[in-house]
Amino acid sequence: MGKPLDDAALDMIFRQARSQNKWLDKPVSNDQLASLYELMRWGPTSANSFPVRIVFVASPAAKERLKPLVLQGNQAKVMAAPVTAILGYDTQFYDWLPRLFPHADARAWFTDKPGFAEATAFRNSSLQGAYFIIAARALGLDCGPMSGFDNEAVDQEFFPGGQVKSNFICALGYGDPVGLFDRLPRPSFSEVCKIV
Repeated sequence: MGKPLDDAALDMIFRQARSQNKWLDKPVSNDQLASLYELMRWGPTSANSFPVRIVFVASPAAKERLKPLVLQGNQAKVMAAPVTAILGYDTQFYDWLPRLFPHADARAWFTDKPGFAEATAFRNSSLQGAYFIIAARALGLDCGPMSGFDNEAVDQEFFPGGQVKSNFICALGYGDPVGLFDRLPRPSFSEVCKIV
């Protein structure tokens, strides 16, 4: 498709990027959030299912609503970050398929298979969450993804009606290096990969 990214870009997205715990007092604009979405939305999902739904928690009042719903160790991160995104998935994503995947009656693949629909929605929203993090880093933002929160309470507060369920949350902004832990190891290729 094109030339590989250079080392500086790969460092920014992967090798030097870190999960942030503390944040600089520097705002993230609505235009930046829109640019992030415009980039991440092009990542592939199965049958273009696109189940992700995102709530950007940015106002002080919304942060106060989110704060008691996350584990105590994550509360300071949520309050200090300029924005925390709640990445959820639409359990009825298949209602969009006539528009998003018009090549076949893909909606019929899911309507009477709730387990298959749930697994598809969760898997693909997780993929989209990864695209979200990569897009944010590519645009110069730092991320602090978290799963330490009360999913049911977050769903009731931010996704009323029960159709959308939360997957994970991700603080966004400009990380303060003083909050970083030491770099943790990753398994080597030979430890976790096999070519057959």
